[in-house]
Amino acid sequence: MGMREECKHFQSRTYRNGEVARFCVLGNAPDQPWACPDDCVTYERRLADVGWSHGSLVDRPVESAPNTDVPLDDRRALLEQASEIVNAVAPELVNERRRELDDADRRDRRGWRFWRR
Repeated sequence: MGMREECKHFQSRTYRNGEVARFCVLGNAPDQPWACPDDCVTYERRLADVGWSHGSLVDRPVESAPNTDVPLDDRRALLEQASEIVNAVAPELVNERRRELDDADRRDRRGWRFWRR
C-alpha cells in the first residue's frame, strides 16, 4: 500500500545530501518508510491542503522494501525493545550534557572576573 501521505500524521523531510525521511510522527508505522498499517486507528486525512493544486516537484521514490520473513508482531516487539533502551539511557545522556554545558559556562564566567573590578 505504501505510506499514506495524505494522513495528517505523515511527515517527510529532505536532507542536504538528498536523503528523504518519511515517517509517522506517532510512530504507528512499523514498516515505515514503506507502508502504513492497513487498519491504522490513528489515520486522519489531512484537511489543510484540500483544494490546493500541487506543483510538479515530487519527492524521490521510496526504495523497494526489503524482503523479510519476520512477522509484523515480531518487528513491533523489536521496535518497542529498542525504544525502551533509548528511553532508559536518554535521561542519563541529557543530564551528562547539562553538566558539560554548566561546566563550560562556569569556565567562561571565571575567565572574565579579571575585567570586572
